[in-house]
Amino acid sequence: MMSIGIMQGRLLPPIGNHFQCFPREQWADEVFLAKEAGLSGIEWIYDLYGADVNPLATDAGIEKMKSLSARHGVAIHSVCADYFMDRPFLRASRAELAERVTVLRWLLQRCQLLAIDRIVLPFVDSAKINTPEDIEQVIALLNSVLETAAAMNIELHLETSLPPNEFAAMLARISHPLVKVNFDSGNSAALGYDLQEEFLAYGERIGSVHVKDRLRDGGTVPLGTGDAKLDLLFDALEEIGYNRNLILQVARDIPGEEVTWAKKNRSFVEELLFSQRSSQAIS
Repeated sequence: MMSIGIMQGRLLPPIGNHFQCFPREQWADEVFLAKEAGLSGIEWIYDLYGADVNPLATDAGIEKMKSLSARHGVAIHSVCADYFMDRPFLRASRAELAERVTVLRWLLQRCQLLAIDRIVLPFVDSAKINTPEDIEQVIALLNSVLETAAAMNIELHLETSLPPNEFAAMLARISHPLVKVNFDSGNSAALGYDLQEEFLAYGERIGSVHVKDRLRDGGTVPLGTGDAKLDLLFDALEEIGYNRNLILQVARDIPGEEVTWAKKNRSFVEELLFSQRSSQAIS
């Protein structure tokens, strides 16, 4: 059964010019707000903006995260490592790359203390994979940290903008079961990729899903108003036996109305999932 969670920060007004970031001052409030919105979990953000105050960085902070999660029944299964958008692995000097790999190993160790079982590594925008040389570097990076990931029993989920067949070819060279795909419905729609082609290429490697809607070649829009075929996505996920959570990463609405907006988006997804199950039961 797919449950519905949300990306951290989306239950609070945006901070300055940061569309998505760790909420430095109100992160603890968001766990309660997720419960109020009827959501099952939060995908935690580790980014450069909040690195110095992120509770992941201290034992006391981790204990507080555990306490809040247990008290409100809001799970923290995953981390979105946006730190590597600001400090990308690609197009870095040898010294910069070594420092960033050290940060990733450290993050794996911190996540293990919370029983977090997946880290999303974004290779989009400033961290985009552009060339065959970039692919070689990503493969080398993953191979260098897989021993640590295996020791922590944490999956590494790759979010890329690669075309389906190119992504599948890269994945075929990293056969380790801990390396999986983060599927972002909005980014896929914006790039004009065919959902069926994507699932045929690497559907069995999908380990996490970000739910959003975007226009083709355009920005993020409210669910159901863009080019993401969410009904087909949920059908395809059902076919591959996907039973993890779906993370809402939707367009923002009126500042201050985040919880109401999250409830509407949760209901939208639930209705699609219910319709899917009902049609399957009839057939």
